[in-house]
Formats: sequence, C-alpha cells, structure tokens
Amino acid sequence: MSTDLAALIDSLPLVDHHVHGASAHDLSRTAFEELITESDRPVPGWMTQFDSQVGYAILRHCAPVLGLDPHASPEEYLARRAVLGADEVNARLLEASGIGHFLIETGYRGEEILSPSGMAEVAGVPADEVVRLEAVAEQVAADGVEADAFAGRFAEALWDRTRTARGLKSIVAYRHGLDFDPAPPTPEEVTEAAGRWLASGGRVEDPVLLRHLIWTGLERGLPLQFHIGYGDPDVDLHRSDPLLLRGLIELAEPTGVPLLLLHCYPYQRHAGFLAQVYPNVYFDVGLGVNYTGARSVAVVAESLELAPFAKLLFSSDAWGPAELHHLGAVLWRRAMSRVLGGFVDAGEWSAEQAARVAVMVGAENARRVYGLGAGA
Repeated sequence: MSTDLAALIDSLPLVDHHVHGASAHDLSRTAFEELITESDRPVPGWMTQFDSQVGYAILRHCAPVLGLDPHASPEEYLARRAVLGADEVNARLLEASGIGHFLIETGYRGEEILSPSGMAEVAGVPADEVVRLEAVAEQVAADGVEADAFAGRFAEALWDRTRTARGLKSIVAYRHGLDFDPAPPTPEEVTEAAGRWLASGGRVEDPVLLRHLIWTGLERGLPLQFHIGYGDPDVDLHRSDPLLLRGLIELAEPTGVPLLLLHCYPYQRHAGFLAQVYPNVYFDVGLGVNYTGARSVAVVAESLELAPFAKLLFSSDAWGPAELHHLGAVLWRRAMSRVLGGFVDAGEWSAEQAARVAVMVGAENARRVYGLGAGA
C-alpha cells in the first residue's frame, strides 16, 4: 500500500453527507450498549453489545482517542468515558474523526442529541441540516389542519422549514416499504388519505401521503435522501431493496433532483447498479461500515464495483455516541486505503487515480451534489 495514498486519505477533511447529532449527555453502560446496536430490544443479561464488530471497533479505534491502550476492556473504556464526561468525549472523538463538514438529519429524536449548531460548535467545522419529510408532515398535523388544506400547508411548511437546509430525506422504507406506486397521487387522493390519517392520528404511514411527500420534496428541488436496507426492526428489510425504487427513479429523472440512497447494506451492489445506469442516483454504505467493523473493507470494496466514482459518497449515519461518528470516518479511511492501495499495488490503477477517487468519494462528490462549494 502506498504510504502517500494512506497519508492523503487519513488527512482528507471528509464531508459526512448523512449523519445525526452526538449525544449531549453522559451515558450509562445500559444506555451506551443500546445505542451501539440497531436492535430496539433490551440487551439480554447473558451478553454484551461490546462482543460485536462495532463493539470491538470501539475498543480498538476509540480507546486511544480517550487516552487508553487499544483493545481496552469494556469496563476500562466506560470508566474512562465517565471520567472525561460527554463534552470532552464528544470534542475528542469528533475532532479525531477529521470530518470537515456535517450534513445533519434532524428528524429523529432531535431533543436527545446535539443540533447542527451544537455539532458545529463542538467539532469546529460547518454543520448544515437535512430535513425529514415525514417530520414536517407530522408537525403540520400536530399544529392542526383540515384534510383539504393539508397539501397546501405541507408545501408551505416544507419551503419554510428548508430555507437554509441542504437536503431532504424520506423514510418511506420504514413507514411503508419501497414497493409503492411511484406516480404522484391526485389532489383528491391526497385529501382523502389526509382525512383518514388526521382522523386516526399517529405517524404518517399511508402510502398515498408518503408518495405525496416525496413528490412535494422533488418539487422543492433539494437533493433527496432515502433510507435503504439495514436499520432497526421497524424496517421490513426485504421491502427496502433499492431496486424497488426503479419506477420512482425513472419518473423523477426529468426533475434533475439527485436521489441519494443511504446505507444500502446488504444491497450495496444493487445500489451500485442503479447509480451506474441512472444519472440522478447516488449512494453510500455508511451505516454498514460501522456495524461490520473489521469486515467493513469488504463492504467498501463492493461499493466500488459498478458505480461511476462520481456517484459514491461518504457517510457515517452516526446517531448518539460520538464513537459512531469517529468510527464511521476511521473505518472508511482504513477500508479505502486498503482497497485502493491494493489496486495500485496490483498495477491496476495508478497512484494518481487512487488519490483522485479517494478525494471524490470522501468530499468532492458531496460538495458538488449539495452545493457546498470548495473545501478547505
């Protein structure tokens, strides 16, 4: 592996194009372990979440940042974390990540984590917002609206809410699945569906309304992110295959709006195909990198198989413990160094080509797609 290439990748100010805030408070062992898994069930008493790829990665890569030897025990790690306190832990791990710009999606339990401005203050780098469509719709409903006025109120609220945002996100994969009718619903269908939803309450799950939110988002014109694949048990994994979005991708193509497929594990090869054949599709393997730990090199390698390199972005999808923000960057850098360095060592790529791809995926593609301007 080229030492020059590894040094370039290690020093690259990454753009984390899909991430959430870090935990603003100290965490008990129980709380910490529940936040380093996508399970929403309590951790059984006979096991620990540290005995996992992500757990071992924390003990290997985060322990030294907090002043411990690599491979510290969970007890040593959590004791050190408690002594330092949440503010110091966040500052150390976010700085060590080398992330130069955060695009923070704020629609999930935002009151428990740092806001974009809070992240910018702690990390000392820019942090912009990505707005979740479903969260805006649910706020419109909570504020009170009649069914026949819902579409107009949602559009007004979305435009107002996104005045300074860099992108939008849909969690239709969670709320229904990606196997929805891709065509925009009629105004009459939206009013009827809004009436049913507003009468019953709860979160927005009606596929007609979810389609309407997506098409209103496309009208807004900001890059539109979609959760794909791996997530907590609220997602039906076989209905979150990105190939199910093909109809929407084709109908949305004339809008020119970039569609960004997030996470994608275990469907990263499907996402690579879509990014290859459709000019409006981009993807990342963010969440899968953290949770595959020592095996994340294979995930990153598969993400580089089909898609043009201008269509692939970096993300961590970290939420909560700042360890996940740090690991997202560390494991991605490690994987890219090994994969691209292997191409160079085998004589398949030049060192210059490898460096170009690392910079594109790590920062330049996101800066272009989201209009962030030149990096530092």
